[in-house]
Amino acid sequence: MTDRVPLCLVGCGGMGSRHILGMAALQRTGLSTIDLVAVCDLDETAARRAAAEAEELLGRRPAVHLSVDDAVADPDIAAFDVVTEASSHLAVTLPALRAGKHVLSEKPLGITVRSCLAMVEAAAASGAVLATAENYRRDPPNRLVRAVLDAGLLGEVFLAQETRLGGSDLIITTPWRHLKDRGAIGLDMGVHLTDVFQYYFGPIASVYGDGFIAEPVRRRRPSPSRDLPAYRAAWEKLPEQVTPTGEDSVVALYRMESGVRVQLSYVNSGLGKRYLARSIHGRLGSLEISKDRSGRGPVLHRDGGTLTGKEILAELPDFALDDVTAALFGADGVEYDLPGGEADAGGLAIELHDFGRAASTGAPPEVDGVGGTTAVAGLLGAYESGLLGRAVTMTELLDGTVSAYQDPIDEHLGLLGVSR
Repeated sequence: MTDRVPLCLVGCGGMGSRHILGMAALQRTGLSTIDLVAVCDLDETAARRAAAEAEELLGRRPAVHLSVDDAVADPDIAAFDVVTEASSHLAVTLPALRAGKHVLSEKPLGITVRSCLAMVEAAAASGAVLATAENYRRDPPNRLVRAVLDAGLLGEVFLAQETRLGGSDLIITTPWRHLKDRGAIGLDMGVHLTDVFQYYFGPIASVYGDGFIAEPVRRRRPSPSRDLPAYRAAWEKLPEQVTPTGEDSVVALYRMESGVRVQLSYVNSGLGKRYLARSIHGRLGSLEISKDRSGRGPVLHRDGGTLTGKEILAELPDFALDDVTAALFGADGVEYDLPGGEADAGGLAIELHDFGRAASTGAPPEVDGVGGTTAVAGLLGAYESGLLGRAVTMTELLDGTVSAYQDPIDEHLGLLGVSR
């Protein structure tokens, strides 16, 4: 059995609480690869609240650190689970990686391409594992989608589309998700989608698109976005309104290296009806894919008829979920009926298990630092494209040829002028 990696959770807000729930779900499977030995947050109240949650759910109270430097210096900690706000990932992650500690960072890995690459380079220099927390791809229905594509059941795939339209003018969880230099929601949510595109179809070659602010003023939510103490504490501190400086919307056309074209419309704004659709189209058929973490399986349409969810398994005799996913969602969990919180915890448990396995064995994580970087580059590439009025390539984004949108943020981070 894989040794359990001594882990420190850095960031004890709402996402930190959700990661603790993921750790508890993983522990219940009997397959855990991690051991939460410490929590860290600048806010002592938040840190001690997370320690109490961990004690209740995991059976042991972790140590509490109130600075990253103290946590990095702790010899009992071998790895870090970083769930701070996106703009601080670089400042938290670099010291840990340089000290040889393994790091799992929540998405987006960084808020610019330069910041992501700085983390990738630090991990390479020290030999530490750097993984990016991406849970949507871990959802069992998405595992089935990937199997359908790998088996060629759609034939040559030429087009996919992702549409998420409609929302509200409310603050999305916290004010920083509306600020450009903090990692606004267009990026924070958008990297989930660019990662899913890469999971389905392979690397992104180029992107043509634009980002924009659809809601010029965001209002205070009438209640917390999730029923967890950390979310309630954050909600109580919300201002009455926020004037956004960062994009809440992105519209883009991607060309994948495989030749697949992907249309993305993400506009988490605008009162009225919400529209949600994901589909993949090939010469032999198409797939309709339901909302991530909904438990609804994909629907396969071909000339011979329609197969839904588990019915598709008859076309894939060699398909099976891995042991951890099966323990969390059921052996045939490509369709499942779980409360939203349990489905969320299950996806987080899978990414935590994968990170612990990588940290203890040296095997690569499913989504490493490079994968996290290209997901960020793919999303920010739409913004860069909007400024230039042309498509931009992944090569241009990674080598710094195209970076005008990101340059002010990199200057704030102290990265402007740092060579690629």
